[in-house]
Amino acid sequence: MHKLLDKIFNFLYPLFRDWGMSRSFASYTSLIFNIAVMLALAYAIYYIAKFVLVTLTAIFAQRTKTKFDDYLINNKTTKYTAYLIPFFFIYKAVPVILDKYEYWEAVFGKIVGVYIVLISLWIIRTIFNALRDYLKNKPEYSDKPIDSFVQVIMIVLWIFGVALIVSTLFGMKRGELLTILGTLSAIIILIFRDTILGFVSSVQVAINDMVRIGDWITMDKFGADGDVIEINLTTVKVRNFDNTITTIPTYALSSDSFQNWRGMQNSQGRRIKRHILIKSSSIRFLNDEDLNQMKKIQLITSYIESRQAEIEKYNDLRGVDKSLAINGRNMTNLGLFRKYIIQYLVNTPGLNKDMHIICRQLQSTAHGVPLEIYVFSSDKRWANYEYIMADIFDHVMAAVGYFDLEIFELPSSLGRLDG
Repeated sequence: MHKLLDKIFNFLYPLFRDWGMSRSFASYTSLIFNIAVMLALAYAIYYIAKFVLVTLTAIFAQRTKTKFDDYLINNKTTKYTAYLIPFFFIYKAVPVILDKYEYWEAVFGKIVGVYIVLISLWIIRTIFNALRDYLKNKPEYSDKPIDSFVQVIMIVLWIFGVALIVSTLFGMKRGELLTILGTLSAIIILIFRDTILGFVSSVQVAINDMVRIGDWITMDKFGADGDVIEINLTTVKVRNFDNTITTIPTYALSSDSFQNWRGMQNSQGRRIKRHILIKSSSIRFLNDEDLNQMKKIQLITSYIESRQAEIEKYNDLRGVDKSLAINGRNMTNLGLFRKYIIQYLVNTPGLNKDMHIICRQLQSTAHGVPLEIYVFSSDKRWANYEYIMADIFDHVMAAVGYFDLEIFELPSSLGRLDG
């Protein structure tokens, strides 16, 4: 190629000399013409490269089944490559044209070399961006923090690119440059602290599968409660349920506590765990008259009859004095209410019957006896889950009075006046 360039650019000087021009005038005149020819050829090469790489590649991409070439075009990879090709020509032509002008040859050679490094880095960036977009549309990669890895790769490449530019501009050897970078490593670490922490956290997040794009997470420290929409090197973006966006530092995912609801979403049900407070003074034993009245509650009719027969047999065998209700075995209104809640939950649509269905009594408090319902909703969508839970507790609170129980409430000022 050097011989071809030499024939193109070095025939004018002897021709001008043959025409009787002085050395100086012939030299500068040939230099101006050579620069004009070089620019014209570079311009022509650019248009040819642009036509081949941009136009023909776009036509080719439309006919292929793969989508990767479409992403290359969308990220303008071919366009930037078309910019690069004529500068390679200029880079090779400058030493030939400025052969007798060593100073300007060095200056322009460095400028063109720097531009080639920058445009090469930009082309590599568009390729990685295309790869990122391509992988994000693959189901197996759509929830992975691909942005973080692309950013890390580009940071490393830019560091090497800057090192190459500095060594080109100042004529430094690569070893000397690496020595200087090593000396300045403390400053580099300070400048890129968040980036380094984010990179380490991104690796931990990916390896331990802590967070994926699309996960519902809750992080009270940052006021985040919603779906993860983006994970990159320094930040994680969460779209909250009120459609606001919360930005969390990536390293906070490995240093602070947060709640990931993915396990619930992948399970067979969403847990309902809530209690009501029963006033302890309303809890009592039930007599025959009470039981006969409660037999009208269809869900527990058979239970009351079988349980009543079992208790009477037990008390008769032991000659229990039933003049006092505390003697022997008895049913309580709270115990019967718990049995009713279980039967009600078993017959409630929307609950997963293959998972726990529990109504349990918790430790008594100064506010009464907590009666907790522990079940799982088959429908895990937020609105439907809330509806199912509210429907259950609407019924439970309305049913309390049928068992002669009371729900604890703090007295209001109006209540004290009425009392």
